[in-house]
Amino acid sequence: MEFEKLRDIIVEVLNVDETEVTMESTFIDDLGADSLDVFQIIMGIEEEFDIEIPNEEAEKIVTVGDAVEQIKKAVSEQ
Repeated sequence: MEFEKLRDIIVEVLNVDETEVTMESTFIDDLGADSLDVFQIIMGIEEEFDIEIPNEEAEKIVTVGDAVEQIKKAVSEQ
């Protein structure tokens, strides 16, 4: 469930095909995101899941899988 919602956010922000978004995809190298795009994605995650991802944790997000793990972690802490 987290992956599907995250994929929708990524597709919207980066304007990529959803088939390009996998758990192993890196935001910058594979999906062509820049730092502003990644920031927008993180903001979208926070809004969609009603969570807050601390900056030091956000900096560790490199792949889609990393983002899913951060979502699961933040949701479980609520």
